[in-house]
Amino acid sequence: MIEPSKQPDSPRRHEAIDVSDFVYAATGARVRRLTMPDGSHWFPAVDVCKELGHTNPQKALSDHVPGGHRESLETLTGGYGLSIPAGREWRRDLNVISLQGLVLLVQACTKATCAPFKQWVAEVIETVQREGSYTLEEAEVQPADPGAPIAYAMPEQVAEAIVRLEAHNLQVDEDLATAQRESLAVQRELLATQQAAISAQEAMATAMQRIADRLDVLALGRPVPPANASTALPTTESVLADWRQRLSVTEDVWAVAVVIAPVLVDKGELREPLESIAARTGLSVRRVNECLRLLRRHACIRSRGGAEDGAPVYVLNR
Repeated sequence: MIEPSKQPDSPRRHEAIDVSDFVYAATGARVRRLTMPDGSHWFPAVDVCKELGHTNPQKALSDHVPGGHRESLETLTGGYGLSIPAGREWRRDLNVISLQGLVLLVQACTKATCAPFKQWVAEVIETVQREGSYTLEEAEVQPADPGAPIAYAMPEQVAEAIVRLEAHNLQVDEDLATAQRESLAVQRELLATQQAAISAQEAMATAMQRIADRLDVLALGRPVPPANASTALPTTESVLADWRQRLSVTEDVWAVAVVIAPVLVDKGELREPLESIAARTGLSVRRVNECLRLLRRHACIRSRGGAEDGAPVYVLNR
């Protein structure tokens, strides 16, 4: 048996090696653990098998762990009058194994990372066979608090395994962080490319709209003024008079024209939602849209995309 000290047994004495470090050295992972009122530790078999590379947990338990060291979670907790723990996927039918069952699975594992732990176990067995017991050495520095438990030095093989595994995990974390940074950089480049494509599409749409506006003017037989031609600043009256000459103005079209002409003259553009124009003219939103389309088709106004709130933007076609 392992004898951490010659003093009477107590729950603390049975954990001369911290159980979390012990399990980490054996499996290379911090697996989930349940500690029962009597101090015994139990572990989800699926966690242990996953870390040790046992692809078939049921077969691994059947082949390597005796029935006394494996239970269903419901049977185990029921024996202590406890309820099933909440969270972390604790299920009633979850198979759990004792610490001894965990060691048995480690002994059956072929992963190289388990070799130091197996070597230490072999050393313990050899020492017990030769000397009748195995005693952990006390740590050079002991807790100073009165009544504090005695600290013991961790076996060299276990300590080396923990240091090596921790270094490996740090490297994995660093590689993961690097991969995440590279992924973020790629996502940023992709977003910039998409934004550039959107800008190109908007520029193309604007150019096509200008071409369409010029074609509308030519189709109506009106000459296109030179780009450097100087014209007098329009007024609301001159704009409405010009529109009357360009198309046969119906009552609803005129109602829309009277509302939008002053805005186009004063602000240089119209950014008013169709619903607002509909409310001011008493027309439906659909009819307002048709009136604006008619004014645009007869080269009275032209589109300049959309505002931030989604409202269409129109300017005078001069």
